[in-house]
Amino acid sequence: MARSRGSRRAAATVEPVVEPVDGGLAELIPDRERARAWTLLIDGAPQSHVDLDDPARLTFEYQRRLGHVIDLVAPSGKPVHAVHLGGGALTLARYTAATRPRSTQQVVERDAALVQLVRRELPLDPNARIRVRSVDAREGLGKVLDGWTDLVIADVFSGARTPAHLTSTEFLDEVRRALKPGGVYAANLADGPPLAHLRGQITTASARFEHLALIADPTVLRGKRFGNAVLVASDTPLPIAELTRRAAGDPHPGRLEHGRALLDFTGGATPVTDAAAVASPAPPPSVFR
Repeated sequence: MARSRGSRRAAATVEPVVEPVDGGLAELIPDRERARAWTLLIDGAPQSHVDLDDPARLTFEYQRRLGHVIDLVAPSGKPVHAVHLGGGALTLARYTAATRPRSTQQVVERDAALVQLVRRELPLDPNARIRVRSVDAREGLGKVLDGWTDLVIADVFSGARTPAHLTSTEFLDEVRRALKPGGVYAANLADGPPLAHLRGQITTASARFEHLALIADPTVLRGKRFGNAVLVASDTPLPIAELTRRAAGDPHPGRLEHGRALLDFTGGATPVTDAAAVASPAPPPSVFR
């Protein structure tokens, strides 16, 4: 497959990279406006966007919201330990390395062929302390030392659905084990009307963490369309005011819910256990048109 190499080039001369990976057909589509920026799609579903010249630049709505969480985990610029469940194009790991130099990160991405493609076409900064493991997300999380990480980010999709075993209280027990005291868990969730999956995930997190917040497009929260929501949880108070300000100021403004209003939103949903867990709902075909 023909590709143009070089650190700076006109985007029009760069061709997409299309290869089968374990999870389907991967496409790296060059950004028309930025010379070394790419969007990763799996089976036509956009997964992430990477700008190799500016890894601190986040463009996807849900990734910007997760970026806000990363920024607020510890004082600005302080290195952190982070675990990323789901790697994609390693966008958030690159962001963390760029904004918090000397951070130590573990990425768990089951799709080994995807990891190889991303490493080859979108190479990591050799100075970034990022280790990638090609195993199941829950298995990889199980290998993290007790109390090692400041942050666990769950962004795992298989066929555009979050696997069932990553939605339960038992899974969150593993998250809590890996987190330092006061550490933060953040999850990218996807759901549509009637929002049963989202409500269940909030209730499940509330059974394991004292403090929760949810950030999403207001139309998603009203059950008007399918979309992403970022759930944030910790045993210590979250920076609600700053998260609210950042979400509201994004190019695609989001609404933050927390406290009693968030628990009321669950509508009596019960915590999900391994025995009853199911994958998140598949998005309607219109989502990716």
